[in-house]
Amino acid sequence: MRTLNDIIPPSRRKEMDSIINTNNQEPANFSPERPPRFPYVTLGIVALVIALSIGALFYFSTARVDVTPSTVSAEIQVSFTASKGGGDLPFEVITAQKIATQSVKGSGTKTVNSSASGIITIYNTQAKSQRLIEKTRFATASGLVFRIRSAVTVPGGSSSKPGSVNAKVYADKDGASYNIGPSSFTIPGFAGAPQESQVYARSSGMMTGGASGTVPVVDTALETQTRSSLASALAPDLLASLKEQIPSGYLLIPGSATTTYEEVVPATSSTDGMVELKEQGTITAVVFQNSALAKKIAGSIAGLNYQGELSLSGVDNLLFASANMPNSGTSSFSFTLAGTASLVYVVDPSRITSAIAGKTRSEAKTALDNYPEIKQAVIILRPFWRQAFPQDPASIEVAVDGL
Repeated sequence: MRTLNDIIPPSRRKEMDSIINTNNQEPANFSPERPPRFPYVTLGIVALVIALSIGALFYFSTARVDVTPSTVSAEIQVSFTASKGGGDLPFEVITAQKIATQSVKGSGTKTVNSSASGIITIYNTQAKSQRLIEKTRFATASGLVFRIRSAVTVPGGSSSKPGSVNAKVYADKDGASYNIGPSSFTIPGFAGAPQESQVYARSSGMMTGGASGTVPVVDTALETQTRSSLASALAPDLLASLKEQIPSGYLLIPGSATTTYEEVVPATSSTDGMVELKEQGTITAVVFQNSALAKKIAGSIAGLNYQGELSLSGVDNLLFASANMPNSGTSSFSFTLAGTASLVYVVDPSRITSAIAGKTRSEAKTALDNYPEIKQAVIILRPFWRQAFPQDPASIEVAVDGL
């Protein structure tokens, strides 16, 4: 016999069946959890990065010494004697020439007859010197003839390094046709003689001043003012042009250059009523071999007994003076230097690399401390575990401060 408590309503029965299924049955798509895989890819990437890093360290490995040279400064006032192109204090004479032009208002005309003139350099490839008398002729390829008005002696030389002297020449005839640019010259008087090919001349600037006939004129005050302005404008250009001609290893010292200005005959401008005023500037200087002059100065400094090579570091604080400025034909001359001389000890990189090749960091430092030309040396070895320099000096780099 059933009681009322045993009867479960249909709606309640569905709910209970759902609870039973939820607690006891697994989903149809359930799968058991898989064990984790070993991270081969990650480890491979890490190993590759480490290998590349080590390779980069070796690729960019360094064995270098950064050197700061020793220096010395001293107040000097001393006289020296220099010799042309040789001896224990060589010198050379260099020159530059430029012309400045400005158009101004004309004030009439005048009749002139003047000959062109300019500077030539006479060369001699003979071993012996060659004397050229007054009025020696110099001819261009087109037949224009110029003459020197004073005798000169051209030092002897060789084919590779001829002796030379500068001289001023004047055109044989008046006229503007002799106002020529840079040219080569032969000496007609040597035709047929061995000297024909051994003694010759060249000009690096223009021949100027040649005129014949009527030329325009300018008010005197205006011309004076204009030429003064032209000379002022020429000065920095002349100095810049001169510095371009300084031979390698030579120095130009303040006071060792002289500048001259020469009026060029005015010419009619393309603009009506205007006249072209021209001013020619010529700058000549004596330059000295740096290392030779530095050695001479060092020898005049008391207590400085260094026997190695030195160089002058800048010459702005030195002043040159000479009673007789040399020209290209001067074989020797005396001069005075005064001011502050700044000398730098010259470091020979090959000497340094030979001394430290194969040495440990501490051994190399001890070796470098014995070099008076080295004020400070910074040793750089990479990778960080490298403790010695390579055995081969060519594998060591030396960087000298200031070079």
